[in-house]
Amino acid sequence: MPEVTIRKKLICVEEIFHEGGPVADQPLRRAAALTVIRNPFAGSYVTKIEGFMDDLKPLGLQMARELVKALGGDPAGVEGYGKGAIVGSAGELEHGALWHVPGGYAMREVLGGAKAIVASTKKVGGPGARLDVPITHINASYVRSHFDAMEVGINDAPRADEILLALVMTTGPRVHARVGGLKASEIKGEDGLR
Repeated sequence: MPEVTIRKKLICVEEIFHEGGPVADQPLRRAAALTVIRNPFAGSYVTKIEGFMDDLKPLGLQMARELVKALGGDPAGVEGYGKGAIVGSAGELEHGALWHVPGGYAMREVLGGAKAIVASTKKVGGPGARLDVPITHINASYVRSHFDAMEVGINDAPRADEILLALVMTTGPRVHARVGGLKASEIKGEDGLR
Protein backbone atom coordinates (compact mmCIF):
# COMPACT_ATOMS: atom_id res chain seq x y z
CA MET A 1 0.00 0.00 0.00
CA PRO A 2 1.05 3.66 -0.30
CA GLU A 3 3.24 5.37 2.26
CA VAL A 4 1.64 7.77 4.73
CA THR A 5 2.93 11.24 3.83
CA ILE A 6 2.31 13.95 6.45
CA ARG A 7 2.18 17.65 5.53
CA LYS A 8 1.34 19.11 8.93
CA LYS A 9 0.07 18.37 12.42
CA LEU A 10 -1.77 20.35 15.07
CA ILE A 11 -2.65 19.68 18.69
CA CYS A 12 -4.98 22.03 20.51
CA VAL A 13 -6.36 21.99 24.05
CA GLU A 14 -9.48 23.83 25.12
CA GLU A 15 -10.38 24.50 28.77
CA ILE A 16 -14.00 25.23 29.63
CA PHE A 17 -14.60 26.87 33.02
CA HIS A 18 -18.34 27.50 32.72
CA GLU A 19 -21.16 27.80 30.20
CA GLY A 20 -22.99 30.63 31.91
CA GLY A 21 -23.54 28.82 35.21
CA PRO A 22 -21.22 28.45 38.19
CA VAL A 23 -17.49 28.13 37.53
CA ALA A 24 -16.43 24.47 37.64
CA ASP A 25 -14.05 23.36 40.37
CA GLN A 26 -12.15 21.50 37.65
CA PRO A 27 -12.46 22.84 34.09
CA LEU A 28 -13.36 20.43 31.31
CA ARG A 29 -10.43 19.93 28.97
CA ARG A 30 -10.99 18.91 25.35
CA ALA A 31 -8.03 18.20 23.09
CA ALA A 32 -7.77 17.48 19.38
CA ALA A 33 -4.90 15.99 17.41
CA LEU A 34 -5.10 16.77 13.69
CA THR A 35 -2.83 15.41 10.99
CA VAL A 36 -2.97 16.32 7.32
CA ILE A 37 -1.81 13.55 5.00
CA ARG A 38 -1.58 13.11 1.25
CA ASN A 39 -4.55 11.13 -0.06
CA PRO A 40 -2.96 8.36 -2.12
CA PHE A 41 -6.30 7.66 -3.83
CA ALA A 42 -7.15 11.23 -4.83
CA GLY A 43 -8.13 11.83 -8.43
CA SER A 44 -9.19 8.31 -9.38
CA TYR A 45 -11.44 5.49 -8.27
CA VAL A 46 -9.43 2.70 -6.65
CA THR A 47 -11.28 -0.52 -5.83
CA LYS A 48 -9.01 -1.96 -3.14
CA ILE A 49 -8.23 0.66 -0.50
CA GLU A 50 -8.75 -1.32 2.71
CA GLY A 51 -5.05 -2.13 3.15
CA PHE A 52 -4.27 1.57 3.76
CA MET A 53 -5.91 1.22 7.18
CA ASP A 54 -2.93 -0.89 8.30
CA ASP A 55 -0.57 1.81 7.08
CA LEU A 56 -2.45 4.38 9.18
CA LYS A 57 -2.29 2.38 12.45
CA PRO A 58 1.12 3.70 13.61
CA LEU A 59 -0.07 7.27 12.97
CA GLY A 60 -3.24 6.61 14.97
CA LEU A 61 -1.21 5.35 17.93
CA GLN A 62 1.16 8.32 17.75
CA MET A 63 -1.73 10.80 17.66
CA ALA A 64 -3.53 9.08 20.56
CA ARG A 65 -0.37 9.16 22.69
CA GLU A 66 0.16 12.84 21.88
CA LEU A 67 -3.42 13.60 22.95
CA VAL A 68 -3.01 11.86 26.30
CA LYS A 69 0.22 13.82 26.82
CA ALA A 70 -1.55 17.09 25.96
CA LEU A 71 -4.18 16.29 28.59
CA GLY A 72 -1.62 15.71 31.34
CA GLY A 73 -0.08 12.36 30.48
CA ASP A 74 -2.34 10.02 32.47
CA PRO A 75 -4.69 7.84 30.37
CA ALA A 76 -6.90 7.41 33.46
CA GLY A 77 -7.74 11.13 33.22
CA VAL A 78 -9.46 10.71 29.85
CA GLU A 79 -13.23 10.10 29.94
CA GLY A 80 -14.46 10.93 26.43
CA TYR A 81 -13.34 10.43 22.84
CA GLY A 82 -14.25 10.77 19.18
CA LYS A 83 -12.70 10.79 15.72
CA GLY A 84 -13.26 12.20 12.27
CA ALA A 85 -11.84 13.00 8.86
CA ILE A 86 -12.20 15.66 6.19
CA VAL A 87 -11.36 14.45 2.68
CA GLY A 88 -10.19 16.94 0.07
CA SER A 89 -12.28 17.50 -3.05
CA ALA A 90 -10.27 15.13 -5.29
CA GLY A 91 -11.09 12.28 -2.91
CA GLU A 92 -14.28 10.57 -1.82
CA LEU A 93 -16.08 10.02 1.46
CA GLU A 94 -14.91 6.39 1.59
CA HIS A 95 -11.32 7.61 1.94
CA GLY A 96 -12.33 9.21 5.25
CA ALA A 97 -13.81 5.87 6.35
CA LEU A 98 -10.26 4.45 6.23
CA TRP A 99 -9.70 6.27 9.56
CA HIS A 100 -12.34 4.27 11.46
CA VAL A 101 -10.13 1.33 12.44
CA PRO A 102 -6.72 2.99 12.93
CA GLY A 103 -8.13 6.01 14.75
CA GLY A 104 -10.60 4.19 16.96
CA TYR A 105 -8.50 1.21 17.94
CA ALA A 106 -5.49 3.42 18.64
CA MET A 107 -7.40 5.44 21.23
CA ARG A 108 -8.92 2.35 22.80
CA GLU A 109 -5.48 0.74 23.07
CA VAL A 110 -3.71 3.81 24.46
CA LEU A 111 -6.50 4.28 27.01
CA GLY A 112 -6.11 0.73 28.28
CA GLY A 113 -8.86 -1.04 26.40
CA ALA A 114 -11.73 1.46 26.50
CA LYS A 115 -15.01 -0.37 25.85
CA ALA A 116 -17.29 2.01 23.93
CA ILE A 117 -17.29 2.37 20.18
CA VAL A 118 -15.55 5.59 19.17
CA ALA A 119 -18.08 8.06 17.77
CA SER A 120 -17.08 9.28 14.32
CA THR A 121 -17.89 11.60 11.46
CA LYS A 122 -16.44 12.40 8.07
CA LYS A 123 -17.09 14.62 5.08
CA VAL A 124 -15.59 15.96 1.87
CA GLY A 125 -14.50 19.58 2.10
CA GLY A 126 -11.95 22.14 0.99
CA PRO A 127 -9.26 24.14 2.77
CA GLY A 128 -10.56 25.62 5.98
CA ALA A 129 -13.48 23.21 6.26
CA ARG A 130 -14.59 22.53 9.83
CA LEU A 131 -15.79 19.28 11.33
CA ASP A 132 -17.82 18.69 14.49
CA VAL A 133 -16.27 15.56 15.99
CA PRO A 134 -18.81 13.72 18.18
CA ILE A 135 -17.70 12.65 21.66
CA THR A 136 -19.00 9.90 23.94
CA HIS A 137 -17.80 8.30 27.19
CA ILE A 138 -14.89 5.89 26.63
CA ASN A 139 -16.55 2.94 28.38
CA ALA A 140 -20.29 3.39 27.91
CA SER A 141 -21.89 5.14 24.97
CA TYR A 142 -25.12 5.81 26.88
CA VAL A 143 -23.55 8.12 29.46
CA ARG A 144 -25.53 11.21 28.52
CA SER A 145 -23.35 13.71 30.42
CA HIS A 146 -20.47 12.98 28.04
CA PHE A 147 -22.41 13.51 24.76
CA ASP A 148 -20.42 16.36 23.29
CA ALA A 149 -18.60 17.55 20.17
CA MET A 150 -15.49 19.54 19.36
CA GLU A 151 -15.18 21.62 16.23
CA VAL A 152 -11.85 21.08 14.46
CA GLY A 153 -10.12 22.26 11.32
CA ILE A 154 -7.00 23.83 9.86
CA ASN A 155 -7.12 26.99 7.75
CA ASP A 156 -5.29 25.54 4.71
CA ALA A 157 -6.41 21.92 4.85
CA PRO A 158 -7.40 19.67 3.36
CA ARG A 159 -6.14 20.53 -0.07
CA ALA A 160 -7.80 18.61 -2.92
CA ASP A 161 -5.37 15.70 -2.67
CA GLU A 162 -5.27 15.49 1.15
CA ILE A 163 -7.13 14.05 4.11
CA LEU A 164 -7.32 15.76 7.49
CA LEU A 165 -7.45 13.08 10.22
CA ALA A 166 -8.75 14.00 13.69
CA LEU A 167 -8.77 12.41 17.13
CA VAL A 168 -10.44 14.09 20.12
CA MET A 169 -10.29 13.30 23.84
CA THR A 170 -11.89 14.95 26.87
CA THR A 171 -11.35 14.82 30.62
CA GLY A 172 -14.98 14.65 31.69
CA PRO A 173 -18.61 15.53 31.11
CA ARG A 174 -20.00 18.80 29.78
CA VAL A 175 -19.35 21.47 32.40
CA HIS A 176 -22.99 21.91 33.42
CA ALA A 177 -24.34 18.46 32.46
CA ARG A 178 -27.73 17.99 34.13
CA VAL A 179 -30.09 16.21 31.75
CA GLY A 180 -30.18 12.89 33.59
CA GLY A 181 -29.58 9.45 32.15
CA LEU A 182 -26.88 6.93 32.94
CA LYS A 183 -24.12 8.41 35.11
CA ALA A 184 -20.43 7.57 34.67
CA SER A 185 -20.46 6.22 38.23
CA GLU A 186 -23.17 3.71 37.19
CA ILE A 187 -21.31 2.12 34.26
CA LYS A 188 -21.45 -1.68 34.35
CA GLY A 189 -18.84 -2.15 31.62
CA GLU A 190 -20.54 -5.14 30.05
CA ASP A 191 -21.05 -4.09 26.46
CA GLY A 192 -19.63 -0.63 25.82
CA LEU A 193 -23.15 0.80 25.97
CA ARG A 194 -24.06 0.81 29.66
